[in-house]
Amino acid sequence: MAQDRLGPIATWHMTPAQQAAAQAIIDGPRGAVYGPFVPLLRSPELMGHAQRMGEYLRYRSAIGTKLSELAILVTARQWDQQVEWAIHAPIAAQSGISAAAIEAVAHGRRPDGMTDEEAAVHDFSLELNRDKRVSDPSYARALALFGERGVVDLMAINGYYTFLAMVMNAAQTAAPEPPAASMPER
Repeated sequence: MAQDRLGPIATWHMTPAQQAAAQAIIDGPRGAVYGPFVPLLRSPELMGHAQRMGEYLRYRSAIGTKLSELAILVTARQWDQQVEWAIHAPIAAQSGISAAAIEAVAHGRRPDGMTDEEAAVHDFSLELNRDKRVSDPSYARALALFGERGVVDLMAINGYYTFLAMVMNAAQTAAPEPPAASMPER
């Protein structure tokens, strides 16, 4: 296992700006500083903006929690991001994504038996991450199901969790021990 490059900062070593940024996360729906917010704490203003965007996308997006969590899992798989996976696979299951679908995404396969909405989110997210664009048919299907606001939120979920994956991959952020869920290595 690689060394965590930007691990937790002891409270007594934090600057006042870091303490305020950490407290804002603790006081919010997350309740603690963990995962990507550990390395992001080195840039408290950036962390504050990022956590507010993430709070909207995770808890209030136009496509809802269940579909947001599916998009997060597709992004985590595409970026081989174990921390995102460990945090979000259990949430996806609690939100109604089937164990079989979670397992398929973990292995890089398209899940069988998805609803129309799940298939639209999966395919849109996979194309955006893998191909760096979305095909006309996938875009049209998402637009018909979720409207423009939903499509924009879906794009933003993919972008935001790609940003977090990049931060954690570069920082070599360690997954929780023991992880609640993990992806197989490719």
